[in-house]
Amino acid sequence: MINRFTWNKLVKEVDHEISALDRKILRLLQKDASLSHAALAEQVGASPASVWRRIRALEQAGVLGANVRLVDPARVGRGVNVMLQVRMRSHAPDQRLEFEAFVQTRPEILECHSMSGEWDYQMRIVAADVADYERFLMREMLNHPNVATSASHFALSQVKYTTALPV
Repeated sequence: MINRFTWNKLVKEVDHEISALDRKILRLLQKDASLSHAALAEQVGASPASVWRRIRALEQAGVLGANVRLVDPARVGRGVNVMLQVRMRSHAPDQRLEFEAFVQTRPEILECHSMSGEWDYQMRIVAADVADYERFLMREMLNHPNVATSASHFALSQVKYTTALPV
């Protein structure tokens, strides 16, 4: 486990290694990952070769992950967005690992966070409609042997959604 001092040191090291030019590249790629190296170079004031080298270095450092295209959930029949909180029956490491492996297999679970506080996990689930979510909750989630209870919160509308981190 990383203590606060070590974490702050790691964050400072990462911040120090990422230059102002890298940050410009990151901001642009978060808006449009399909930009060519030439287009990026023009916008950040560097050569295409330099941009290419910087992107490769950011990928190798784990700063940049996979290139993906974002899909509109409503347009593919997944317009219901649910925040699900789960409490475990036991906090034994093997049971947590088993539950987390189960979560990895469920495509309707877009995010899952291990939490501090009253609930053990917080998830974001997408479903076609309320009946679809109910089927998932009753047949899958609540049938899992390590789940004690849950609470569901339905999003009425999406006020803000971004995948772009402030860099």
